[in-house]
Amino acid sequence: MSARVLVIGNGGREHTLAWKLAQSHHVRQVLVAPGNAGTASSEKISNIAISVSDHTALAQFCKDEKIELVVVGPEAPLAAGIVGNLTSAGVRCFGPTAEAAQLESSKKFAKDFMDRHGIPTARWRAFTKPEEACSFIMSADFPALVVKASGLAAGKGVIVANNKEEACRAVQEIMQEKAFGTAGETIVVEELLEGEEVSCLCFTDGKTVAPMPAAQDHKRLLEGDRGPNTGGMGAYCPAPQVSKDLLLKIKNSILQRTVDGMQQEGIPYTGVLYAGIMLTKEGPKVLEFNCRFGDPECQVILPLLKSDLYEVIQSTLDGLLCTSLPIWLETHTAITVVMASKGYPGEYSKGMEITGFSEAQALGLEVFHAGTTFKDGRVVTSGGRVLTITSIQENLISALEEAKKGLAAIKFEGAIYRKDIGFRAIAFLQQPR
Repeated sequence: MSARVLVIGNGGREHTLAWKLAQSHHVRQVLVAPGNAGTASSEKISNIAISVSDHTALAQFCKDEKIELVVVGPEAPLAAGIVGNLTSAGVRCFGPTAEAAQLESSKKFAKDFMDRHGIPTARWRAFTKPEEACSFIMSADFPALVVKASGLAAGKGVIVANNKEEACRAVQEIMQEKAFGTAGETIVVEELLEGEEVSCLCFTDGKTVAPMPAAQDHKRLLEGDRGPNTGGMGAYCPAPQVSKDLLLKIKNSILQRTVDGMQQEGIPYTGVLYAGIMLTKEGPKVLEFNCRFGDPECQVILPLLKSDLYEVIQSTLDGLLCTSLPIWLETHTAITVVMASKGYPGEYSKGMEITGFSEAQALGLEVFHAGTTFKDGRVVTSGGRVLTITSIQENLISALEEAKKGLAAIKFEGAIYRKDIGFRAIAFLQQPR
């Protein structure tokens, strides 16, 4: 069998998905819509210019081109119902339905769901009127300092305030100044949880939950976790803060309970489920759910997958995940560092030429493209997050050192990146046991 696969999206996550799928002996070709410069420059992977918002035309394209499988990277097409529409047209598509994707597309839905099913999470309230939200913030009997747009805001709709006044300003920013557009028409005000934040993902076919090794993302722009929030400046996997026992606890009390709860409510959840989790003194608590791979977590998790990703996805779609649980490389650590454009996450310029790819690859590093395109035959920047440099080594410190060599080799004007990805894990490993 030699299948053709279509990956939807254009970021570092989608380049990683295409790269991993292309390694399968079942896969003849991976098309990426719309893709980037990285997904256009491989023998087995190429870009395709087709609208992914017109699901009827997309289904017809898949049938005409004999696409065996569609893998959806970002959240917006999932929330727009791409899985249900393609599936009903007879095209196999990996991901949750729009109804199931409400775990990400509506934070209010997710919080209500967690309360109904006893899934540990921060105390919260939802609001549609800014004055009521501010009144609650000022009078709540817990630190109600986290303000979230309930809808999709490209991973940026969360403001963590330092005090009540800042939290009220965040409410005004989201609800009245429309900082995140219509995503902020309903907001969720949450208790500020303390502890380490980790990303715990799993494959699920609606019944079986197959956890991936835990990862940790670095949201802040600057070293030492300072500066503005971003879509993520780097990640590492596995996170040593999550022992095998703790991962089992997270699987049972959060991931499995979520999948079982969705099944009970008549909304079976299939695909990748991502739980952002705070490791508090009272135990792990859910900060948020995502209905797909994280970015940049995908770039450190998938390189550690020993199993064939195409086979894992097929068994998930067939409801047979329990018979072919994925196998992970447990002797190594992966680290990825994001190279971003100057000015990100605010305004940034585009069109800067990027050099040094062959030097980085000669070091044995994987370079996943995010905001890149071609101009006059050269690779240039086209987004805020431009590249992710992934290194796989026997331990975290050597993985970071190797990644830094790649960062030194690759150059574009105004490039910004962090040199301390993994610093929390290094500190954790150095603690006396």
